[in-house]
Amino acid sequence: MKKAVCIISGGMDSALSAYMAKKIDSYDIIAVHFNYGQKTEKKELESFRKIAKSLSTLKEYELDLHFISEIGGSALTDEEIAVPDEGIEPGVPVTYVPFRNGIFLSIAGAIAEKEGADAIYIGVVEEDSSGYPDCTDAFIAKLQGAINEGTKPETHITLKTPLVHLKKQEIVSESVKLGVPLSDTWSCYQNEKSACGVCDSCRLRLNGFKKAGLRDKIPYLDSK
Repeated sequence: MKKAVCIISGGMDSALSAYMAKKIDSYDIIAVHFNYGQKTEKKELESFRKIAKSLSTLKEYELDLHFISEIGGSALTDEEIAVPDEGIEPGVPVTYVPFRNGIFLSIAGAIAEKEGADAIYIGVVEEDSSGYPDCTDAFIAKLQGAINEGTKPETHITLKTPLVHLKKQEIVSESVKLGVPLSDTWSCYQNEKSACGVCDSCRLRLNGFKKAGLRDKIPYLDSK
């Protein structure tokens, strides 16, 4: 049995990444989700559970990492920092969560070693990163080395980022092709009932659907 640990946030990027692991690369899936005090934590967890069920996963981990919100420093976790609604800002945006992917991948590495998995999938996308330093090929390569250096000699884990160079419209199109339940995914940074439509994540998602010639079926405040 070939197993992969898939980090699934509940968004469409991580959902597609997991579907690619299962349907293209023929892995059995161990799904991992992190609750870290993000503003849409409940909605993301709900989405994760639906996606994991659709993948018929071998096992699911739902881990609470609320120390991340206690560290703060991000609009995603700090109620006193507003989520920008005027488009992507230059430099590292306030929605960057300090070293989030490093924390996630370290934990996923421990799970992969324990479960005997030989791959970890994470749906990082450079287009989405908007200056996020933990969404780059260089960062992933260094984490790859650290995980294999810090695990047992017989452990060999490959970090896979199948979406890293894709455009959002390509992600939408590939998701439709593989049967990803996009209506069960959630991307909004600040709302849980109806997506705001104006945060960076909503803008990228909506633009991706538009360029792919499709309509996004999740609810938006202004019925986008």
